[in-house]
Amino acid sequence: MTTSGGETGRTAQVLTVGQLFLDLVYAQMPRPPQPGEEIWTADFGWGPGGVANAAIAAARLGARTAMCAAAGDDALSSLCRARLSDEAVDISGIRTLPGWALPVTASLGYDADRALVTGGTPAPVPVEEIVLDAPDAEVAALDLKVLSLPWARAASARGTRIFADIGWDGSERWDPADLDALDACHAFLPNEVEAMSYTKTDAPLQAARALAERVPLVVVTLGARGAVAVDSATGEEAAMAPVPVRARDATGAGDVFGAAFMVASLTQWPLRERLDFAGLVAAITVSRPGGASTAPGTSDLLPWLDAHPETDRGRFSFLRDPLAQVGRLPFVPTTENSHREHHNHQETRP
Repeated sequence: MTTSGGETGRTAQVLTVGQLFLDLVYAQMPRPPQPGEEIWTADFGWGPGGVANAAIAAARLGARTAMCAAAGDDALSSLCRARLSDEAVDISGIRTLPGWALPVTASLGYDADRALVTGGTPAPVPVEEIVLDAPDAEVAALDLKVLSLPWARAASARGTRIFADIGWDGSERWDPADLDALDACHAFLPNEVEAMSYTKTDAPLQAARALAERVPLVVVTLGARGAVAVDSATGEEAAMAPVPVRARDATGAGDVFGAAFMVASLTQWPLRERLDFAGLVAAITVSRPGGASTAPGTSDLLPWLDAHPETDRGRFSFLRDPLAQVGRLPFVPTTENSHREHHNHQETRP
């Protein structure tokens, strides 16, 4: 298989799979609107949402990125396809479902939080079937609750590292059986409430250690307080301090953090630096209005750090050198990266 750049390897470096939406993001609202009232906000953005948040963020960071999802034959689906193509995301894995219209989500941000309203219906074809259209990739992001185990095990055997997250358990049963698909995954990225609830632990790091007994790499996100991570394959543990910013819109911040962490996993940076990189990219995103559609590109990172010297203080020197010298991230060649990580994955699964 040959990539568009002429390099022999996988079709994509990063693959995202899931539900696609069109997102309309209204941030910095003074309050929720009352019946009969119209509220204006200048902090507005729009773009492909859901699974597209991570795809766009990864592509802007220079990774060859593909997306696998369902779309309709309506005008909004066409609009999202065009926007994704403009972002250099490979959309060959998007399946058109005639007669179905893409759902639209409005994110209303006020009181340092947000409310979501979605119009439409979920895709009538399950993700487990859609993922069969997915191209080969080095790393892939999926929701654990809809992960297709046969596909995941086959992809893992080919060297794809699967990064899984999991949504809120509305039943609040936190059944450990929900995590059974972790056996096919390389990494798990829950938030602190999810991690502690599933493991019945009292602290994020304790939860990460418990989960690392089931999956090689665990990152527990702590919102504005940063993240903690445990890599059972290397023995590394790390805590990420937050990057201080004035948050204007947190819509899609988790998706952007996860995408940046996956992209960083294509380098040889140690765990702490991968976390810091993801934290930086997410922090820049939340400091801008418009949600994940404002995720930074590689060329944005050094100017942002130069404008915020109090944030750097040597913390991001690992990032400055490759960006200053070659203008891109120091990705490991595909074959070397896949072989190394697949070997580590196998060692944790005797």
